[in-house]
Amino acid sequence: SGKTIRHRLNRGGSRTANNVLWTIAMVRMRSGPRTRAYVERRMGECLSTKEIHRFLKRYIASELYPLILADLEESVRVP
Repeated sequence: SGKTIRHRLNRGGSRTANNVLWTIAMVRMRSGPRTRAYVERRMGECLSTKEIHRFLKRYIASELYPLILADLEESVRVP
């Protein structure tokens, strides 16, 4: 209720990985037609740009994680 402002601080993880996620999300927000439609829809739900950005980063991370694991498995298999 009211004007809830959430401050989420991530003290763990890789700064480089977080920076990559942020960059991918920003590029998609500016130029990706699907992502731009998603942002417009979420703004219609009265969400802030920061919240939308957080949602996008989570979605992108869930897309990339299986690809990273597959790459690691492949690099371990190669002698």
